[in-house]
Amino acid sequence: MLEGIGARHPQARPGAALALRGLDLKLATGEQVAVIGPSGAGKTTLMQLLACALAPSAGHLGLDGRSPWNLPRRELQALRGRLFLAPQLPPLPPRQRVVTAVLAGRLPAMGLLASLRALVYPDDIPAAFAALERFDLGDKLFERVDRLSGGERQRVGLARALLAPAKLWLLDEPLASLDPARSRQAIGVLSQQARARGITLVATLHQIDTALSSFPRIIGLRDGALAFDLPAAQVTPALLARLYEQHEQELHGQPAPEDDPAPDTSAPVIMQCR
Repeated sequence: MLEGIGARHPQARPGAALALRGLDLKLATGEQVAVIGPSGAGKTTLMQLLACALAPSAGHLGLDGRSPWNLPRRELQALRGRLFLAPQLPPLPPRQRVVTAVLAGRLPAMGLLASLRALVYPDDIPAAFAALERFDLGDKLFERVDRLSGGERQRVGLARALLAPAKLWLLDEPLASLDPARSRQAIGVLSQQARARGITLVATLHQIDTALSSFPRIIGLRDGALAFDLPAAQVTPALLARLYEQHEQELHGQPAPEDDPAPDTSAPVIMQCR
C-alpha cells in the first residue's frame, strides 16, 4: 500500500525533483497489474520502491501490513527476500554459467555458507533446467552468460523468478529485448505461474497491446502522478492518447531509450533483493 508517496529517481541527487508525487496505490495478494506510461513517468522509481530498494521521500509505504523502513535491519532483509525485482537489463555476471545464474534466484532463502556453495556447485540442476525450459532455454543450461543474446539474457533473468522464494514479482520492462512471439510466451509463463502460486505480479510495459490483453488491471503514470487505475477493458484509446500526449511514438511501440531519466549516476540496479 502506498499513501501520498513522493520519491526521487534511484540515481538522483538529494534535493532533485521528485519522480513520483502524491501517489496512492493498493495491491491485493495474487493480483496481476501492468504499469504503463511515457518515459519519465516514474515507472522504474515505483518498482524500486515496491522492492524496498528505495526509501520514499514522503508518504507511507506498507508491505504485509508493515512499514519496511521502520523495521530492524534483519527484518528488512527478510522482507526483501520475499520480493523479486527483475530490471530491464539483468545484472548477470558475464562469465557465470546459466545454471548458476538461474539458481541464484533461491539465494535469499539460504544461509551464507549455503549461498556461497551454491554459487560454486549448483545443487539443483533439474530445477534450473525446468525453469529454463519454460522459456525455451533448456539447451543453454551450461552456456556462459556472455555467450547469450540480449533476449536470451533477459529470459534467463525471468526464469530466475520461477525459483525465487518471493510473493511479489516486480518486472521492469521484462519484454524490452524480446520479439512479439517471445514476449507472448514470457508473459504467458509468468502470468500462469504467478496465478498458480498466488504471487502478486506487477510489470512495467511499453508494449501497450500486451498490457491490455494480458493484465486485468492497468495503472497509467504520467509526470510522476497517477493518471488512471482501471480494469483493462475500461482503458480507452482516448485515455491512452492523453497519457502519451507528446510521446506518441511510445504509444505506437517505439520506446524512448530510458525510463525515468536522471543525469546523476551511482546507484546500482538490483535484481534479487536481500
